[in-house]
Amino acid sequence: MTVEQNVLQQHSQKHQQTLLNQLREVTGTTDVQLLQQALQVSNGDLAEAVAFLTEKNAKVPQQDEATYYQTAQITNDRYISVGSQADTNVIDLTGDDKDDLQRAIALSLEESSRAFRETGITDEEQAISRVLEASIAENKASLKRTHTEVWSDSPNPHDRKRLENCPVGLKNVGNTCWFSAVIQSLFNLLEFQRLVLHYSPPARMQDLPRNQKEHRNLPFMQELRRLFSLLVGSKRKYVDPSRAVEILKDAFKSSESQQQDVSEFTHKLLDWLEDAFQIKAEEDREGEKPKNPMVELFYGRFLAVGVLEGKKFENTEMFGQYPLQVNGFKDLHECLEAAMIEGEIESLHSAENSAKSGQEHWFTELPPVLTFELSRFEFNQALGRPEKIHNKLEFPSMLYMDRYMDRNREITRIKREEIRRLKEHLTVLQQRLERYLSYGSGPKRFPLADVLQYAMEFASSKPVCTSPVEDIDTTAPPGGTTAQVPPAASAGEQPDAAEGSGAGPQAQQRVHKPFTQSRVPPDLPMHPAPRHITDEELRVLEGCLHRWRSEVENDTRDLQASISRIHRTIELMYSDKSMMQVPYRLHAVLVHEGQANAGHYWAYIYDPHHRRWMKYNDISVTKSSWEELVRDSFGGYRNASAYCLMYIDDKKPFLIEEDFDKETGQMLNGLDKLPPDLKEYVEADNKLFEKEMEDWDALQARKLQQEKLALAAAAANVAVQPMNTEPCPTDDTAPQQDPEYMEQQSPSGDSKHLQEETERAISKAAAEHDEKSPEVLLNTAMKVEYTRLLRLAQEDTPPERDYRLQHIIVYFIQNQAPKKILERTLLMQFADRNLGFDERCKNIMKVARAKLELVKPDEVNMEEYETWHQDYRNFRETTVFLLIGLEMFLKKSYVEALMYLIYAYQYNRVLLAKGPYRGHNEDLIGHYRRECLLRLNEHAAALFETGEENEVNNGLSIMNELVVACIPLLLVDEMEEKDMVAVEDMRNRWCSYLGQEMEPNLQEKLTDFLPKLLDCSSEIKSFPDPPKLPSYSTLELCERYSRVMTLLTQNRTPADGR
Repeated sequence: MTVEQNVLQQHSQKHQQTLLNQLREVTGTTDVQLLQQALQVSNGDLAEAVAFLTEKNAKVPQQDEATYYQTAQITNDRYISVGSQADTNVIDLTGDDKDDLQRAIALSLEESSRAFRETGITDEEQAISRVLEASIAENKASLKRTHTEVWSDSPNPHDRKRLENCPVGLKNVGNTCWFSAVIQSLFNLLEFQRLVLHYSPPARMQDLPRNQKEHRNLPFMQELRRLFSLLVGSKRKYVDPSRAVEILKDAFKSSESQQQDVSEFTHKLLDWLEDAFQIKAEEDREGEKPKNPMVELFYGRFLAVGVLEGKKFENTEMFGQYPLQVNGFKDLHECLEAAMIEGEIESLHSAENSAKSGQEHWFTELPPVLTFELSRFEFNQALGRPEKIHNKLEFPSMLYMDRYMDRNREITRIKREEIRRLKEHLTVLQQRLERYLSYGSGPKRFPLADVLQYAMEFASSKPVCTSPVEDIDTTAPPGGTTAQVPPAASAGEQPDAAEGSGAGPQAQQRVHKPFTQSRVPPDLPMHPAPRHITDEELRVLEGCLHRWRSEVENDTRDLQASISRIHRTIELMYSDKSMMQVPYRLHAVLVHEGQANAGHYWAYIYDPHHRRWMKYNDISVTKSSWEELVRDSFGGYRNASAYCLMYIDDKKPFLIEEDFDKETGQMLNGLDKLPPDLKEYVEADNKLFEKEMEDWDALQARKLQQEKLALAAAAANVAVQPMNTEPCPTDDTAPQQDPEYMEQQSPSGDSKHLQEETERAISKAAAEHDEKSPEVLLNTAMKVEYTRLLRLAQEDTPPERDYRLQHIIVYFIQNQAPKKILERTLLMQFADRNLGFDERCKNIMKVARAKLELVKPDEVNMEEYETWHQDYRNFRETTVFLLIGLEMFLKKSYVEALMYLIYAYQYNRVLLAKGPYRGHNEDLIGHYRRECLLRLNEHAAALFETGEENEVNNGLSIMNELVVACIPLLLVDEMEEKDMVAVEDMRNRWCSYLGQEMEPNLQEKLTDFLPKLLDCSSEIKSFPDPPKLPSYSTLELCERYSRVMTLLTQNRTPADGR
């Protein structure tokens, strides 16, 4: 019987063992009978089984070592015994006195097998069905959410267009980040990608499937092929995997829901693929034994060598994902060493039979794709719920597996024994070093070398005969300097010569600390010193202390050097060439952020062709680095850590090799990699997307044309307005001068303020010239006004005074507007009909309007002119958003403030993209936007803690509609560390509730809410339309802006700056 056939025959037992192991891992219960009872009572529901065991755990006594070994022997996750001998050996481990346990296992397996024969669905599959249905329900329910909760695609299809050579992302269709992380990791295994893309369904697929398994697996394979083909050749930035998830959901029927466990999904996905390829292999075998590519790619074998109560055994077993415990280990090799050795193994290496039990695992065959499942969850017995282990666990980018291979068994045993001996010696040396570095018998300990130094400094101090209390001035006021505690004296210091009793400042002395010297305030009292010491005593004591200190320092250095050498020896124990022949390179790291009950998944995947790491986070696919991977994957930093490591055999390049054309030898890219049916499918989808972009472009062109027509109509209305055509006085015939060019537009809504400034410039110009020609006065007045505005633009102003708000030309000057734009803008200011009622102003206004009429269309680009003026209007509008947001913030109206600050930040970024002086300080707006979210988060948490139904709902409403909706805005720019820290603070605030007792209804609401909060996708949610802004005059706007910025400065918060 082949391995593949044996695997298929034991399908039901395999899943039963998987369930048992997962339940044992989560609850910490090792009694197989109790585990079987929990599964029977809960009808295969893992959540109910955990609840059942939580109540029973207090009554279950701890198993002894032998019993634990026996039960653990038959419940290894994903371990499948090969051949009848292996099966027999496993059953025998229970012993003859375990009849009840055997009957319980047999009964459970019989029931599971009967259910599988009747429906084709195992208990575990039913549990996963509930999770898949929850994901689909979440996706459909999102269509009914409030406006601020809907995840939406950008209406502009060009925002969703794939960049050249950029990988395609997967849309999160409702708590399906686990699906995206696993699928992307497998898709980027090019050999796996080829197998899926070129999978051809069995010929009988057109007929009705023979059983439930075929009804489930074959349609899923078809949809997976289509999904992979879109990932290869789509023109979209990301694609929607809903159909694949729908097929998974349709394969199971259940009404319950629970949080998806990604390791379960990975197990089941490989099982389904294995079954699908097995069906095809059996059809194509033509008398030969079928080869299942999934088994050959992902499954390996190990040899279990052990002793049970003095009897040796040896089994060959098969494995897929290899489970590793994280708690208590610092790196991957420590985890592997612990997983490869169980129990007492001394008897394995000796000829004597003993009652000790234990076993070793030795890999006989490693799969091309080696996957480690890191167990980062443990069951908290006190709280009655699972908790995540956030401990740091390091892993290498290149892993050498030689030490775990059966062919190196004897060499590895020798090296392990040598390492054990070195570690024992290391422990002794570390204990000795600790005695030198922490000397003493009390709670406070010090380095011995320092203690000797202190003693030498004390002995070297000048002896005094007076009592330490005789020189204290009893008349000194309480708290005076003479009542301070004297510090320790230093070696070699001599008290200053003083007259009298020594009280007061004359008796001060300098204090020397060990190895350092510092000056002490002159009012410190006498230091401790020996009462009586002869020169001979001091000489002998100093000699001894110097010698002892030197000896201690030498011993300390020797111990530290020995410890370093041993560490280095242990590190290099397996670095010889003979133990570096089985290299495995890290291909993918699947990361989980959050707690045991909720979280978000993403993947780091290595791109060998560009030699860089890529981060696959749902729709977002970005370049990354090993440093970022380490930060997010090792653990111990925030709540993110790796839960699955995927290594590939570095000596099998076919795993990641691209396809090449057999005739031309050219590498195949994009659609050329696809078989004809999938190529046609992707081309059809790309045409749909291209049509969507064409429709969008046509719509935008129509809108632009309408805007131009409206602008032209408005310009025509201005042109036909009556103009005062009275002739200008002719007594002044001075030649016309070219006006200076200023960088600002004239605000038309603040005519009174602007009129006053213009008339002031005209008066100043008239005072400077005897000649009163309107044309000369206009040119001079424009120079005067420009000089004033230029000075304002160049002035270094405090945050509360922004001259850009006072005049558009200041804005233009700072942003280097074209010369012609400045001239026309300033002419518009002097051409205002409301300029004044005296004859001089009227004449100047007429000259200015005449000059405007003479400006030819080719002299000033009116479209550019309007663009600059529109930019200034956008700047004023952004300022109003910022102003109102800050005013609301100071009033502690955080809900209202948040919307204004959100739009102020977004609009300001658009302005700053054109230049650093186009908008306001981004850090300022970002700070108060962040503060609003943090305070709303704290307020919502306080409402949740009340436990009152209305208050809890209000708090969660604030979180869902405001905080959660805004978090993607903070995650868009991952370089903004303060925003990232704020998001983590908000998440940690809510994750802290997971370890607390609360009412069931609160627990249910929290469980439902946390996945939304922990979703790390940077996909922007839709927001309500921006608030309607009031109209402010320039004077009012400047005054309010100055007032609010002054208040912020007084409160020592970040202020605006340019």
